[in-house]
Amino acid sequence: MSSQMSPKVQNQIQQLQQVQQQLQTVLSQKAQYEIEIRETRRADEELADLPADATVFQSVGTVMMQKPKEAVSASLKEKVETLELRVKQLERQEQMLQGRFETLQSQVKQALEGGGQGGPSLSAT
Repeated sequence: MSSQMSPKVQNQIQQLQQVQQQLQTVLSQKAQYEIEIRETRRADEELADLPADATVFQSVGTVMMQKPKEAVSASLKEKVETLELRVKQLERQEQMLQGRFETLQSQVKQALEGGGQGGPSLSAT
């Protein structure tokens, strides 16, 4: 049956699969960033519970360095802001891909229901 589909419909199905894979990648990246945001916020909350004169270390590459509590806290807050911006970017990308996915899905469904198996397509797009 798939060998009888028009090349246009086969191409749309391939595009649909590619968009679906891209969407899954974006969702996975977004989830990873959201986990990292939660972990970073939790570290900052734990840091806030420490006395002001507490000895604090921060990982810098492969080295642990002693740093002032305020500097580590500021660094964690900056990291959260950066990650939140990345999440917003991914959300915009997710919305764009979702719209593209729905459009392609509708076109493929229309073509298949309208005789897209080698015959003329009823789709005006």
